[in-house]
Amino acid sequence: MEYQRGRLFDHVQLRVRDLEASKRFYRAVLETLDPPIPIVEGQGWIFADELFVDIADGPTTRVHLAFQAASREVVERFHRAALAAGGVDNGLPGERPYHAGYYAAFVLDPDGNNVEAVFHGPSERTAESLVIRPTAG
Repeated sequence: MEYQRGRLFDHVQLRVRDLEASKRFYRAVLETLDPPIPIVEGQGWIFADELFVDIADGPTTRVHLAFQAASREVVERFHRAALAAGGVDNGLPGERPYHAGYYAAFVLDPDGNNVEAVFHGPSERTAESLVIRPTAG
């Protein structure tokens, strides 16, 4: 079976209560991924690839995010880092029944969003990332 990713979302935005707590949490978990995902910071926001996090001037969000992991070890590193950075366990690293080879861990971030790291088993990527280049006109 083939799984395709990276076609549906342009970005995901999280509205958070405590931006500093979210910075600590997302900086810690994104550094565990392979390759690590760098964070860009601005006044009242952070951005990492397709993830945009900013301070809420109203209600916060409640979503489920799943980060791609390159191995079971990355899933386990993610879980440890998330807990050390203030996350709450929401599912220890382990196999899940979603499909053969699905290995994941779940944590709640400081605002209660369910954040997952998932390894889908040995596979070959057709591309490391999608590159978008603006054209003139």
